[in-house]
Amino acid sequence: MAPPKFMGLSGRPLSMMVSAVATTGFLLFGYDQGVMSGIITAPAFNEMFPETKNNSTMQGFVTAIYEIGCLAGAMFMLWAGDLLGRRRGIIIGASIMLLGVIIQVSTVKNKNPLAQLIVGRVVMGVGNGMNTSTIPTYQAECSKTSNRGLLICIEGGVIAFGTLIAYWLDYGASYGPDDLVWRFPIAFQVIFAVLIIFPMMFLPESPRWLLSHQREAEADRVIAAIRGYEEGSPEALLERNLIVDSLRASGGYGQKSTPVKALFTHGKTQHFRRMLLGSSAQFFQQVGGCNAVIYYFPILFEESIGTDHNMSLLLGGVNMIVYSIFATTSWFIVERVGRRKMFLIGSIGQSLSMVITFACLIDGKEMTARGAAVGLFTYIAFFGATWLPLPWLYPAEVNPIKTRAKANAVSTCVNWLFNFVIVMVTPIMVTNIGWGTYLFFAATNACFIPVIYFFYPETAKRSLEEIDIVFAKGYTEKMSYVRAAKELPHLQPEQIEGYARKYGLVGQGESDSSTEVGTIGDERRDVEKNFSGQSGNMTTSSSDEGLPGRGPGPSVVDEGGVESGFGDGLNTSRKADS
Repeated sequence: MAPPKFMGLSGRPLSMMVSAVATTGFLLFGYDQGVMSGIITAPAFNEMFPETKNNSTMQGFVTAIYEIGCLAGAMFMLWAGDLLGRRRGIIIGASIMLLGVIIQVSTVKNKNPLAQLIVGRVVMGVGNGMNTSTIPTYQAECSKTSNRGLLICIEGGVIAFGTLIAYWLDYGASYGPDDLVWRFPIAFQVIFAVLIIFPMMFLPESPRWLLSHQREAEADRVIAAIRGYEEGSPEALLERNLIVDSLRASGGYGQKSTPVKALFTHGKTQHFRRMLLGSSAQFFQQVGGCNAVIYYFPILFEESIGTDHNMSLLLGGVNMIVYSIFATTSWFIVERVGRRKMFLIGSIGQSLSMVITFACLIDGKEMTARGAAVGLFTYIAFFGATWLPLPWLYPAEVNPIKTRAKANAVSTCVNWLFNFVIVMVTPIMVTNIGWGTYLFFAATNACFIPVIYFFYPETAKRSLEEIDIVFAKGYTEKMSYVRAAKELPHLQPEQIEGYARKYGLVGQGESDSSTEVGTIGDERRDVEKNFSGQSGNMTTSSSDEGLPGRGPGPSVVDEGGVESGFGDGLNTSRKADS
């Protein structure tokens, strides 16, 4: 019997389609980050919206009000995300974005067009806030642990490609009729929204969300389809039961939504500290000045360096090519270099780049000011390779399974709140303090370095369960969590539960009690028995090797695989990372 299909696809092709739609959501996110930069000072746009002409405050407001909508959308998903589900949340978010585009491009002169434009940008922001809160979670829950980090880094990287498209489309449209100059770049977002909405209608829901709502038959079909199994096969049933075990262990089985108060707990799980780590990464990304450069690159060139509008657009397009090229480097180094080193390298590079920029602007001479362009180019290169994708990846890794969706929504809210602040104040800062703007960003980037060095534990090459043990070890042994991450060896799956017991994360007999509940527990034991006879390299028991006094224990569930739901939760033997 063939595996079940969605959109006529199953197995790897279906997984690739899920990733393609998720990536399109972040491509649209990047496009909208860059689209206003090329039109906010265009004569045709200023004629249609005269309030924005030579008014840095209004330019900042029109651009930044979008972030308020994004913040509202992220806050809505913090409350309703677990109730709506991943798939429905993405469809609604993209549909709202489509409505926002229509409101913006349908403005008519002498009919209060600025108010309509602002309403359209807020509406579109709500949709984007919903999507950016939901898509990483959906991607993670439909991916293997082995490629989850890479896929989320790719999502972060394509933000740069979306911005690149926006810059060059703005530049091309600047040669057209007045309406084309600004209406077409905004209307072009319809294509991305449609490419999200229609495929998403036919793609599967996250199996973890389905099982958290006890919709087991649907979850069985989704697992079988994405993994390419036959529906009802031992492999598919075993994976479903592993997810159920994980959900029960975290208190999420049958719990439609994790309470917000769970984010503020301490102790061995350190939910609050971990939420702060993820949220601080998003905060640092914004106050480091990335959107000051991305949104206002042409304005920075016009007002700080003295180029004309056409040359500023052209240089902005070249800068986005540099941005996109360096954004892809994270895909190849994120696992080799590690998160901490990439954060530190990015902070140092961005700070020094801003030093170059403000130093070249101090004397106010045109020839010297051209050197500031070098600083902006190197800044965007360092940002694209490090701080662009990492703040989307780190919260998904550092937060535990119980609070991951809520904590990710909080970190996204932080991103959009400070995105608004920086985009709003940047043109005002450039107008009033000039090169002091870049001195400010140089200083803030320098401040990130000690925080990252002393408080950010490394998460690369660790399963999500190992990260839980890192925080339990640090709390129990009263050491810094950075040191705990360095001292904890990379664990084999059969060692993880022993360490969890050692640090009090699992009580005696607690881990296997959930499998004794109801028919799912009985079915799991039957499936494991049948499955172990079919696959010689599959085991369902563990021994806590390396821990004194520990004999054989109950089966290990790899939370990294369970959270993704597909295959990596199986207790397969593997060598410890060296």
